[in-house]
Amino acid sequence: MDELIGRLATNASINGAVAEKTVGIILAFLRSEGPSDSVQALIDQIPGAEAAIEASRSGGGLSRLMGGGLMAVGTRLMGLGLGMSEIQNVARELFRYGRDKIGADQMGKIIAGTPGLSQFA
Repeated sequence: MDELIGRLATNASINGAVAEKTVGIILAFLRSEGPSDSVQALIDQIPGAEAAIEASRSGGGLSRLMGGGLMAVGTRLMGLGLGMSEIQNVARELFRYGRDKIGADQMGKIIAGTPGLSQFA
């Protein structure tokens, strides 16, 4: 997780605490909306990913009120102080990291198999 957090902080210009929360939110979204085998392969390659996903679920009442899907993820990320360009930078960096860890084919399956995600690829 530290490697990914460092990459996000540097390449997306966000602080480490926000980067960690962002990763948890995005991975939780991918787990619920994406192709399960490919998403699990990615999660398995990120030490600390499960803890980040669990931490992102705190405040679940508010999340449930916002509904689900990509719009809810965007709302939560904006709530962390991220703008749209920062969210796009984070997504692109996370996808690069994913390609490094599980390969372009598996990451492509996640992007293609998750509703709305291709616009960030």
